[in-house]
Amino acid sequence: MKKLIIIPVFNEEANISIVLSELKSKCPDTDILIIDDGSTDASYKVCVDTRACEIIRLPMNLGIGGARQTGFKYALNMEYDVVIQMDGDGQHDPADINAMVAEIENGTDLCIGSRFIKYEGFQSSFTRRLGISVIYNLIKMITGKRITDPTSGYRACSRAAIALFAREYPHDYPEPESIITAAKNKLVIKEIPVTMNARINGKSTIGGSDSVYFMIKITLAILIDAMSKK
Repeated sequence: MKKLIIIPVFNEEANISIVLSELKSKCPDTDILIIDDGSTDASYKVCVDTRACEIIRLPMNLGIGGARQTGFKYALNMEYDVVIQMDGDGQHDPADINAMVAEIENGTDLCIGSRFIKYEGFQSSFTRRLGISVIYNLIKMITGKRITDPTSGYRACSRAAIALFAREYPHDYPEPESIITAAKNKLVIKEIPVTMNARINGKSTIGGSDSVYFMIKITLAILIDAMSKK
């Protein structure tokens, strides 16, 4: 299968070379696409210097949703069979990629890597976990699906999911909303256990009081999305 790893990057110069080096070592048969989402640091130069990936450099910051959708459009145009979504901060362990791809080969359209099945590795803050619990129950109520880690950005997507997300992908905090989108379009969704790490360097853009804002905003977005047309 033709596989592509999509990594949106915004000001990750301290992390992205480590991530790319590990991917090059552990996933030599998988293409890598960096979406430089208007970084103001040396992220773009670091990626170029690694010679390990293709790079799309956006002229301005679109946010995580816009950057990921750019990657899905590229994957659709280049006829990839599988897209693996990863972050550029080192939280996602490449050792789990083969298991996610295997689920796609077995008929899953959207495979989500969950840290809350085996509870191994980094588990996030208490406030964030509380918010994730709220989102879990909302998604269960709307779709009937039990997604234990709905904010996980570590995922694998089939050709059907690639085509859908190239056309329609949420912008601000897309992980939970894209589950609703996939469910409404009858895609097969499954979770598998993965081990996540803390960020290699720096701090998450969502933390402290921002976690509360994030959860309120995404809750409203999910409810609005649930009421919208397919």
